[in-house]
Amino acid sequence: MAFETTIVPKPPYSLALSARMKSDATRFLRDGVLTMVFEAGEAPALAKVTQRADGSLVARIESPAADAALEKLRFILAADDDHALFLARFARDRFIGRATRELAGLRPLRTATVTHALLKAVCGQLIQAKAARVLENKLVRIASPEHEGFRLPPVRSTFGRFTHAELARDGLVSRKAAALLRLTHELDLERLHGVPTETAAGRIERERGLGPWSAAMVCLYGLGRYERGLVGDLGLVKLCGALQGRRADAEDTRALLEPYAEWAGLASVYLLAAVPKKEWRGPAGRRRSSPLAA
Repeated sequence: MAFETTIVPKPPYSLALSARMKSDATRFLRDGVLTMVFEAGEAPALAKVTQRADGSLVARIESPAADAALEKLRFILAADDDHALFLARFARDRFIGRATRELAGLRPLRTATVTHALLKAVCGQLIQAKAARVLENKLVRIASPEHEGFRLPPVRSTFGRFTHAELARDGLVSRKAAALLRLTHELDLERLHGVPTETAAGRIERERGLGPWSAAMVCLYGLGRYERGLVGDLGLVKLCGALQGRRADAEDTRALLEPYAEWAGLASVYLLAAVPKKEWRGPAGRRRSSPLAA
């Protein structure tokens, strides 16, 4: 069953900014059209979303579970979030003040399942973002069923037929593969939607091989929570190094994010999006003093 509906997101909202660089095996942005597949009401769904000039979103959805599909789509798009307080509070911030004006419509595009967010986390630890995306997409294509030319987002049972040695052969570091399999076997990750952010993050951090960054990835992209900053993110480590003129580490990113308090997760996204990474160093590798000046 196919239907078309209009979604009016809390302003400001930019589909182009939010979906930029977020294509993967489950979704793709091309010519202003975001196409994605996911499961809703225990059935696969296909959605195509565009944004009108007035800011509203036109969504065409094919699903036998219309209400559930629309609800899941609104969550993925973060359409009902209100980050106006974040924009106002940090409008004069030294690091993201300019970004809150120039990128005001940016919200993190979420994963359809918490398992998919966890997979992004275990793939992304300690490697460059491009390599992490390649690895993630490879694993999703190997493990997840196809629907309308895409792969359905991984769920708790997706990787159950694999051993951690098999996942390691496909490129996932052995201890990360083991962590992914343990967590999806022992815990229904979707239930984390019903617990406080600190509880959810603490459960992820207790897992061997994971840590604050992985917990923040799950909270931000899987649960839609903005409180947990991406402590230890390699991009933020490089940014701290550029700002401070010395080699930086995870604790430097923690200090950078601390002033943003309950908005630390969203601030992480704005920090990473605010300036091209090539500007974090000057000619011949010399550090730039403040690439994010407001």
